[in-house]
Amino acid sequence: MVSGSEQRFIRINFITIIVTLMVVLAGGVVRSTGSGMGCPDWPKCFDRYIPPTDVSQLPANYKEKYVAGRLKKNEKFAKYLESMGKVALADSIRHDRSITIPEEFNPTKTWVEYLNRLTGVVAGIFLLLSVIYSFAYRKKAKRIIILSILNIFVVGYQAWLGSIVVSTNLAQWVVTVHMLLALVLLGISIYTYNYAKQLNKEPSVIMYRILWLKGFLLFTVILSIAQIVVGTEVREAIDVIAKSLAYGGRASWISKVGSVFSYHRDLAILVLISNGVVYKMVIDRFSGKEAPLLTARYILGALLIQLLSGFALAYIAFPPAAQAVHILFSTLLFSLQFYLYLLVYRTSTYRQ
Repeated sequence: MVSGSEQRFIRINFITIIVTLMVVLAGGVVRSTGSGMGCPDWPKCFDRYIPPTDVSQLPANYKEKYVAGRLKKNEKFAKYLESMGKVALADSIRHDRSITIPEEFNPTKTWVEYLNRLTGVVAGIFLLLSVIYSFAYRKKAKRIIILSILNIFVVGYQAWLGSIVVSTNLAQWVVTVHMLLALVLLGISIYTYNYAKQLNKEPSVIMYRILWLKGFLLFTVILSIAQIVVGTEVREAIDVIAKSLAYGGRASWISKVGSVFSYHRDLAILVLISNGVVYKMVIDRFSGKEAPLLTARYILGALLIQLLSGFALAYIAFPPAAQAVHILFSTLLFSLQFYLYLLVYRTSTYRQ
């Protein structure tokens, strides 16, 4: 029997997952519109809680002020990296001349970045609510409380890393880590959501061995993470090319990326094949409206949209809308795959 407080946690946890996906979408819009430096400081935007709409609202020396602030923050970050033994990385940040180049004020980009940050604040609020409601499980599932609290620390680190993304002028490797942490946040929330939902249920009994399905599902999850990492590297390469061409000649961007795009495309084919195999294995073992089968169908839908948006990026001059959709559905695909893995992992297995 699921109590009212437990139902509230499950509901809040589900909303948290959706809002976190919206943060990923907002981040995709920021990347696709080149608005990552729309706010040159953090957590405020041009030292305001409500950003300016016109350059006349800024001090005359705003460029020098925010460059100096970035350099100061980066020096602290470099010392932090040195303490971890990353001396070469620290030196590369200290000597990155792009950090000293001030950004021109653009009200549209400023508000795109600001709305992205507001979406992050909403996600933080729901993560905090998840912690509060998780105490409904203090007697029978303390791991839900522990993992919910852990997510607060992860989102705190994610927020700090977001400030580093700004201060390093979108340093490529920092952006990649920032994306991976979003997957960690989603993974923890999906795990606690599924664990809470299944806590009072008996495992399904399937009269087939499903060890191969579990193993192959784990492989597809890892493959999707690798695809997202490589995709982030493609995006980083595109950023460099776009800046070098003053954001013109969009049709030629992909051709200039190099081998990393080939890896990304080949991985996409492998992702398609592996998810097709997963779907066949699921329909052989589940039927009707069972959650694993429904989830497998959602995976195919997300995969189709991801592939179509990827095709648009590669062959239709890199449209900004397709960039945001591609990032969102690659993350949604990972989320659904991980959820399916958790559903199948719980299933009891028997020999025929």
